[in-house]
Amino acid sequence: MASARPSLLYVSDPAYPANGRSYGDEDIRLTARLREYFDLALCHPLDARALMGRFDAVVVRNSGPVLHYQQEYEDFRRAALAAGVRVHNPLTGRGDMAGKQYLLDLGAAGHPVIPTADGDLGAAAALAALPAAGRYVVKPRLGADSLGLRVLDAAALATEPLAGCLVQPYIALRHEVSFYYVDREFQYALYAPDPARRWELEPWAATPEDLAFAARFIEWNTLPFGIQRVDACRTEDGGLLLVELEDLNPYLSLDLVDADTREAFAQAFRRSVEGLLRAG
Repeated sequence: MASARPSLLYVSDPAYPANGRSYGDEDIRLTARLREYFDLALCHPLDARALMGRFDAVVVRNSGPVLHYQQEYEDFRRAALAAGVRVHNPLTGRGDMAGKQYLLDLGAAGHPVIPTADGDLGAAAALAALPAAGRYVVKPRLGADSLGLRVLDAAALATEPLAGCLVQPYIALRHEVSFYYVDREFQYALYAPDPARRWELEPWAATPEDLAFAARFIEWNTLPFGIQRVDACRTEDGGLLLVELEDLNPYLSLDLVDADTREAFAQAFRRSVEGLLRAG
């Protein structure tokens, strides 16, 4: 007898060697909760395109940096959009899902974003557009998980290839902090007291000012459903600057929050998927 419950294809790469994170453990716990409401199958991102038509929706979670399988991801994306496949997160994100152009666009529009220059214009133009710094961070537009990231002084910057990259000043900061959202609703925040240890996180009691900062980017992204993580750095003067708006497959660090917060997140996640299914 056919099941009356919706079916989900849950995309994850539990074997990806994520530094300081366990993709597999997080997705095992999340799928255990989702199975109470949906018929669910787990698949590797390279199998998603072939399997997606058999399910009511596809949930993309800890699928690893798509830089490792960029062409296959683009093929999946095109096929899913063409066939009207329901994907969570929806494939209309304006953040990291579409590359890091948003850092340039948001900065040009006056939003509080870490200063960013277009490496395609060359080192001289990048240096002219940025505050002077002892070192600069060069990151690929389509990068993730620090893949391809370089830290260079101004002299080295002039000799390094910058095509397809963004350039940012290496600035002093107090800490990094991340804000986690489901369907534009804040869930929790975590911070890294030591900026050199990005994934050694602790709970952060977000202030109203912090939440106003994060919410402006969630609203800007206009995703109707989905999980987003707003990554920011707090500068020495106490202000926040956007570092990344992760809307493709953000790791959630759910093992670092209390049981009530984990349960609230799981229920918000379930409601979000149900909303996607109802929206058709």
